[in-house]
Amino acid sequence: MILLPEYLRIPATELGRGTQVKIVVKKDMAAIGETMAADMLEEIQRAQRERRHATLIVPVGPIEQFAVLARKLNAERIDAREVMLINMDEYLGPDDACIPLEHPLSFRGFMNRSFYDLLEPTLAPRPENRVFPDPKNPGALAAVIDRRGGVDACFGGIGINGHIAFNEPPEPGETIPDTEFAQLPTRVLNLSKETRTINSVTVGGEGAVIPLRAVTVGMKEILGARRLRLYCNRPWQSAVVRRALHGPVTSACPASFMRHHADARLTVAEYVAAPPQISLR
Repeated sequence: MILLPEYLRIPATELGRGTQVKIVVKKDMAAIGETMAADMLEEIQRAQRERRHATLIVPVGPIEQFAVLARKLNAERIDAREVMLINMDEYLGPDDACIPLEHPLSFRGFMNRSFYDLLEPTLAPRPENRVFPDPKNPGALAAVIDRRGGVDACFGGIGINGHIAFNEPPEPGETIPDTEFAQLPTRVLNLSKETRTINSVTVGGEGAVIPLRAVTVGMKEILGARRLRLYCNRPWQSAVVRRALHGPVTSACPASFMRHHADARLTVAEYVAAPPQISLR
């Protein structure tokens, strides 16, 4: 008889119990977007109150927050020219170069269309502060972060296999000590079948359009941020959230490392907080 993992049975009221991760539950995807935008704005304003400029690691996925954040920055006339946004990752083509900006799946193109182009030009981060990891020189990102005095906050989501950014779990037959996995730097890597499959669901269901390779910010940079803020708004994340919070802390579920972070917060939609329904229906 196959027994289901105990963590899948954890009710919403017990989510995160026994960990140092703070859990926040919001109604739905729209509420998650509003909350994430407000959290990002707070980081920008916190740094300004301290007379410095925020450095944030941000994802493309979740995506709803960017239009909301642009609206807030414009409405409040907040000068974000010196704010640095470091995007987590980008898809690569066969030559290991970033896919073109015009490609419909380009994260760089998405950030332009859905955030930077929506900002008042006099308020928007300067071009040099709109950073993506460079597949030709991944190590350069560490130097950028050092010059900025570290990352204030890393924002992100959790993949179906527990990845944060594109930090994929080791494939079958691969072994890496958990301590080494937590220190993996920004790098180029192959995307897992699980990631390519679930990502295809959001772009029409055709797995063949999802690139095989990507460049990603490393676990080292993510876990090195002063604050870690993760958000889950997809129904299928109900199970992986429980695995990350209540399963083993292991590279097999990279998001589980958030339990070792001194200031981690996970915000989920109500349907993600609810236990997954494991049934044939």
